[in-house]
Amino acid sequence: MSAATILCIDDEALGLRIRKTVLEHAGYRVLTAEDGPTGLTLFRGHAIDGVVLDYFMPEMDGGAVAQAMRLERPEIPIMLLSAYINLPAEAVALVDVTLLKGEGPEELLEKLRVMLASGDSVAPGGPR
Repeated sequence: MSAATILCIDDEALGLRIRKTVLEHAGYRVLTAEDGPTGLTLFRGHAIDGVVLDYFMPEMDGGAVAQAMRLERPEIPIMLLSAYINLPAEAVALVDVTLLKGEGPEELLEKLRVMLASGDSVAPGGPR
């Protein structure tokens, strides 16, 4: 079985590099983008098994990116990251799981594992 491909989208380069390293060390194949439009291009052009998406980004926030992804490939699970706990309900409803950036790599890996194992059996806005 080949490694799952995860698309990470975050405008903070350091956080993006850290998550890429953590995920690759755990055996995932990782694609990265530093903004929503670039992330959507990668999403459209590659076989993606899951998305780790920052919420607060300039030009196109995570809610807009998640909405575009759901319209094109609703079966792909999405994790929404944020340093803030009060995300708009409409953005949270579009994703499968949320993660506070400060929760650490173990929580990231566990939530990602559960999200990917759930596959398309968890509807957007499902268990957190």
